[in-house]
Amino acid sequence: MTPLLDLLASLAVAAGLAKPGVDAAAAPIDWGSLPLPGIDGVAIDPATLRGKVVLAVNTASACGFTGQYAGLQELFDRFNDRGLVVLGIPSNDFGGQDPKPNADIREFCQTRYGVTFPLLAKQMVSGSGAHPLYDWARGASGRGGAPAWNFHKYLIGRDGRLIAWYPSMVGPTSSRLIAAIETALAG
Repeated sequence: MTPLLDLLASLAVAAGLAKPGVDAAAAPIDWGSLPLPGIDGVAIDPATLRGKVVLAVNTASACGFTGQYAGLQELFDRFNDRGLVVLGIPSNDFGGQDPKPNADIREFCQTRYGVTFPLLAKQMVSGSGAHPLYDWARGASGRGGAPAWNFHKYLIGRDGRLIAWYPSMVGPTSSRLIAAIETALAG
């Protein structure tokens, strides 16, 4: 699919005109098979993700959606003790909106938004060099499920299967996303 069609599909989902597609037959993600370099230079232990509900979000520090960091932290604070992990994945793929080095991104997230949820080191999330998490998610998300911009969200169940995806315009504290998280945590 072309980037324009990806964007149009994401806009249709955000507007409620379409539902995010998910391939129910797609294989679950194997957290242990993924490179998980932490933004601080220490690899994230895959055991911290296995059996958890994971909200994976490609982030950027200089985007119109950057304020969503606050909502992501709110979700993490509210649901982490019940098994939600917010996994931030900084990327410079869209509009060059996260060009700084990892240390600067980490400091920005911590000082500006109080981020305590795990952050990967900066990754590519689109194209042929995308992080394997994004290759898997594209295969499991169906038409339009690839990120078209920063702050695209993938909700992954405890069983490692993709539950749903949400385009950038769906904020972290939207009732639709919170309801999906609560359902996933209860399951």
